[in-house]
Amino acid sequence: MKTLIQFFEESVEKYGNNVYLWEKPNDKYEGATYSDVRNQVYQFAAGLMSMGVKKGDRISLLSEGRNGWVISELGVLYTGAINVPLSVKLNPEEIKFRLSHSESKMVITSAGQLDKIKQVVGDCPLIEKIIVFDALDDYSDRELHFNEVKKTGREWLEEEDNRTLFKKRYGAIEYDDFANICYTSGTTADPKGIILSHGNYVTNVYQAYSLMDIPPFYKTLLILPWDHSFAHTAGIYSFMGKGASIASVKSGKNPMETLRNIPICMKEIKPNILLSVPALAKNFRKNIEKGIREKGRLTEMLFRHALKISYSYNKEGWNRGRGIQKLKRPLIKLYDKILFSKIREVFGGELDYFIGGGALLDIELQRFYYAIGILMFQGYGLSEASPIISSNAKHRHKLGSSGFLVNNMELKICDEEGKKLPVGEKGEIVIKGGNVMKGYWRNESATEEALRGGWLYTGDMGYMTDDGFLYVLGRFKSLLIADDGEKFSPEGIEEAMTEQSRYIDQCMLVNNQRPYTVALVVPNQHALKVWLEEKKLSADSDEGKRAVLHLIESEINEYRLNGRFGHMFPQRWLPVATAVIDEGFTEENGMMNSTMKIVRGKITERYQDLLEYLYTPVAKAITNERNIEEVEKMNL
Repeated sequence: MKTLIQFFEESVEKYGNNVYLWEKPNDKYEGATYSDVRNQVYQFAAGLMSMGVKKGDRISLLSEGRNGWVISELGVLYTGAINVPLSVKLNPEEIKFRLSHSESKMVITSAGQLDKIKQVVGDCPLIEKIIVFDALDDYSDRELHFNEVKKTGREWLEEEDNRTLFKKRYGAIEYDDFANICYTSGTTADPKGIILSHGNYVTNVYQAYSLMDIPPFYKTLLILPWDHSFAHTAGIYSFMGKGASIASVKSGKNPMETLRNIPICMKEIKPNILLSVPALAKNFRKNIEKGIREKGRLTEMLFRHALKISYSYNKEGWNRGRGIQKLKRPLIKLYDKILFSKIREVFGGELDYFIGGGALLDIELQRFYYAIGILMFQGYGLSEASPIISSNAKHRHKLGSSGFLVNNMELKICDEEGKKLPVGEKGEIVIKGGNVMKGYWRNESATEEALRGGWLYTGDMGYMTDDGFLYVLGRFKSLLIADDGEKFSPEGIEEAMTEQSRYIDQCMLVNNQRPYTVALVVPNQHALKVWLEEKKLSADSDEGKRAVLHLIESEINEYRLNGRFGHMFPQRWLPVATAVIDEGFTEENGMMNSTMKIVRGKITERYQDLLEYLYTPVAKAITNERNIEEVEKMNL
């Protein structure tokens, strides 16, 4: 098997003149070809070698997406060192833990992230150098510019002995050598450093090709953080192997400005594929619906009807347009021409499909994108698997499933004792293949727990169907467990409630061996405010507060037997008591991690008293005193 270096070298030989990286330094995108990128990688790697970087050294990389991100990672790998990619969403304390735990020798960073490094570098004595992508007004003794390293490398490579040494170094790197240490978000304990080898990545890229086709002319705008394992493999490396190109989002002065740059960059790059997480896909949808509402009531009614017709025509994708549904084809074409094609222009007009990963993707969200003519395929994976395990694809898909398995990988569903279960039964997803991590860095006990006999125990719950589709039901550890021992994953219910209600922003269900399930709900305060105005109710009045709470209760009741979605979930897992919360779950308050998943342990810990209150008789009334007080705090 190949190393990432051999993989990249082959791509340069095949596609040298193709643009690999698009970047927007000023007002327009500029492209760097595969050959350009390789030259810069050589210079940067040589610069690192001249600075004393040895095989096996760890170098951390903390930056927004940009050309330098890829050049740096490859440069580190060419020296035989190990890259430690860090999320830009980390706070200084979290960065300090990763720098210290990985025993990093250097940090490569952007000016936007430098301050975080400066706050903690004094506590990280192993850090020798901080390499900064952007020009600074002044540099400390440890800091130097990225271009300075490349310049040093260029000069170093002018000597024949150094060129020989450089080729010998990168030529000696092997398939099983470590490439990355990727840290988990550490939502329950200290973060774990997932060790991925060159072979893990190359294996998973070839596995990914069994799910998706990437012609050399394809482009993607990498909107996910580049350290994200999904963006890393499905973007940076999968596109590299096919001679296709990736573009970075133009960085703003702050995260909000960067977010506002996404639609502008999308129209300029015109991506063919987008990699997304549910939170981003939901935001795109909200913006689309907001734009439709702003065009007036008639347009909104037309849009809703078009969606309804499209949903019934498309069904679950694989059974699209069958039987009597064929009669709707002319109407579908008309709606596509007058409505949906205009919406697709928001994404640049050339988008074939989304691939969703990082969390469970609500089927209703998939149906929405399918209807507007942009297929959204749910995939499943985790960083420990490099990360891709399964996905839906253009040639084979079932909405609601996590798709079919990649090639050259084994999967079994196991019970709590680790015994294999028959097809169709629910249990823990367990996999084996060349994409499975080497272990956790400096954490033998966690490695032994996750890797047993070459199999990776994912901690996720799911089942397989006879026709080869995987259904992922959520985390084993986040299961609702009733007092009779029956278990259920709450994530599908939570996703449905937040996706299908404009009044519920976030939701967490809780049941830890109790008689019934309870819910913590974060309302959408803007939507509630608009609703109150429409109903001519005052948020200050007792009537207005009670009306808001009854509205939220009615949204939850839609999942009970007489409601619109009464067939979706077993009734026993729906909440009997609900607490409304004024403050949302965010990364800042530690109740959401960097992949936009809620951190159940921290939320449960913070609201322990409130959860106990929800099991009292008085809490079953949605208009209980505590909920009334919480509504008073809101900006309504």
